[in-house]
Amino acid sequence: MTNKTILVCDDNEGILDMLGLILEDAGFDVIPEQNSLNIYNLIEKKRPDLVLLDLWMPVLSGDQVLKTLRQNARTKELPVIVISASTEGNKIATEAGATAFIAKPFDVDDLVNKIQGHLS
Repeated sequence: MTNKTILVCDDNEGILDMLGLILEDAGFDVIPEQNSLNIYNLIEKKRPDLVLLDLWMPVLSGDQVLKTLRQNARTKELPVIVISASTEGNKIATEAGATAFIAKPFDVDDLVNKIQGHLS
């Protein structure tokens, strides 16, 4: 059985590295991406099983990315878990069509459990 692939998009390199380590530890293949503009291309090419998406990013925000993914027939069913430190994050993520929302700072076990729950 091949590992599930998770595309992680966060403009903060430290968080990106940390999430990469946590998820690889949990047995996932990880595609890290700092620039939200590259997401659509990466999804086309790599076909991740799930996207972990930060809400607040320069240029293209997570909710804009998500709305676009939901409008595309090929990606509208793709599980997208939004992560954010914003107090409004959950509402914004839900309205944009997120599969789930996780507040920063997050509990590592909670994060991994949520991801596994949406992949099974």
